[in-house]
Amino acid sequence: MQNPPLTGARGARNTCQGIMSVDRLFDELGHFKRFQACLYFAAVFQAIACGIHYLASVFLVERPSFVCAPPGNVTDVLYGNYTGASLEEVLPFFKPAKGPMVVRTAEGKQWELSTCQRAQRINPTDFTYEQLVNRTTEKCDRNYHYVYDHSEVYQSIVTDWDLVCDREWLAKLCQPTFMMGVLVGALVFGDIADRVGRRRILMITSLCQFVFGVSVAFTGNYYLFMFIRFLLAMVSSGYLVVVFVYVTEFTGNKVRTWTSMHVHAAFAVGVMMVAITGYLVRTWRSYQIILSTCTSPFLFFCWKFPETPFYLMAKGRLQETQVLLDSIARFNGLEPGRLRAENLLEPEQALLEKEVAAGVAQPAEPEKKLSILDLFGTWRMAWRTVTVGAVWFISSLGYYVFSLGSVNLGGNQYINLFLAGAVEFPSYLIGCYAMDRVGRKRTCAPALLLAGMACMLIIVVPNDIEVLAIFLSMTGKFAIAIAFGLIYLYTCELYPTIIRSLAVGSGSMMCRVGSVVAPFCVYLADIWQFLPQLIVGILAFIIGILTLWLPETLGEPLTSTMEEAEALGRKKNPEEGKKDPEEGMEMNLNQIQQEVQHSNLFSRCDN
Repeated sequence: MQNPPLTGARGARNTCQGIMSVDRLFDELGHFKRFQACLYFAAVFQAIACGIHYLASVFLVERPSFVCAPPGNVTDVLYGNYTGASLEEVLPFFKPAKGPMVVRTAEGKQWELSTCQRAQRINPTDFTYEQLVNRTTEKCDRNYHYVYDHSEVYQSIVTDWDLVCDREWLAKLCQPTFMMGVLVGALVFGDIADRVGRRRILMITSLCQFVFGVSVAFTGNYYLFMFIRFLLAMVSSGYLVVVFVYVTEFTGNKVRTWTSMHVHAAFAVGVMMVAITGYLVRTWRSYQIILSTCTSPFLFFCWKFPETPFYLMAKGRLQETQVLLDSIARFNGLEPGRLRAENLLEPEQALLEKEVAAGVAQPAEPEKKLSILDLFGTWRMAWRTVTVGAVWFISSLGYYVFSLGSVNLGGNQYINLFLAGAVEFPSYLIGCYAMDRVGRKRTCAPALLLAGMACMLIIVVPNDIEVLAIFLSMTGKFAIAIAFGLIYLYTCELYPTIIRSLAVGSGSMMCRVGSVVAPFCVYLADIWQFLPQLIVGILAFIIGILTLWLPETLGEPLTSTMEEAEALGRKKNPEEGKKDPEEGMEMNLNQIQQEVQHSNLFSRCDN
């Protein structure tokens, strides 16, 4: 079966030298031999930094216990059954819902201290926790300062810049603003990578991640902190966008499902490193520097990265392509020169170009430009588009709600976040296996239903059984990670060539909407502890059921027209169904390889 022509956001302009024969390149030089393995693990190593920066705010904006500071020096403190000579002794036990903290100053005055206000007792009779006396209450603001509990969090941006009470919303903007930077970065760097090459973007974004990451630690005020974090989000997202394309263009179809899925695993390693570093380092500036420098060795060898053969061929740089092919062959223990760059063009395309050059044939007419409305051209395709978009949205929303909310489950917050990252490894392994055995739909729908059930069960678990709540949360994260990992490939297979990149792009935008909404969803826990889980659970369950009506694509070749795409899932004639699923899956991966070289949307959106 002939591969369909390349499409993509910039595919028509980039394929000036024809289409590269994917089959021959990897069949000759190896699908995942030494050269590809070294390049893959080196490129994926820096993806750890993306996971770090995406979740670093969990501890950057951590808010410890605090009370409004009293005027004068404190000599005695009362809080229920607790007594002490200083606020620092009693603050670790302070719970605002159980009442204020009572202090006596060196001048003999008594104050009742809450989080955002303080009240002076008028003519107290003695120093007791509860007294029926008049009080004068005043609101606490930055002029009065606050006293923080430093037993768990020695320093965060909240304690440095008093982001509490009336300024608490500034701290809560930290993660949503970062996710907006992720959105902008994906759009900007994805397009630039098609213009200047993948290699340059990988180098630039890696260097900028290091520079901006360290710079965050030296910011002197909140607004500069947010601005540099926004830039950091852009370059982190840019790296993730391009590294997916980069590793896909260097690996063959026999391993492509696994290599593309396990870029996510490197992101999960970053989440685990955030938990470990947060536990060991309780000062946010040192914490930020350590997290930003732990992947810095990548900067010493990323400049040796080659450009991908697909990009070089698309730009007509045949000589550079030949040098690269010889290097790959030599490194893989093969004879250099066994594969010629000019022989990688599809015969039909190469012949057409020669005829055009000789004036015998006319250049192919440009394809009709399609818009997002074409995704809703018929009721069947409109239903599919809405459902797929919903899967993208809930996958991202659930992923970040489970990750960001893991620190609020009770128990040790550092262990919870570490587990939230570690649980992704088995999810990708099982997800890859299930996708190729039972199918895409039959993997995605049960995963979403399992995530929804886990959320609902968390709500009914008694508060004193923290271990069970943590287990259910990790189960939800495990399930939602499976859906998150497979939706990229599934979307490619559900739409035809002429509109595939647009479909993936639209889904990717829904994914980023989910990541921006997720922090606000987590903050709803202030209204009711289980409100985030209720929202994610209901949506995951509903969308999981809707996914059952999507067509199965395992073993089906990629479609080229809207009519073929609409026919997916319909009953076929007996003779048409006699296809080898493994053969069909291989054709799918083969064609996706050609699609993805010009698609800059394979990323975590996120990620």
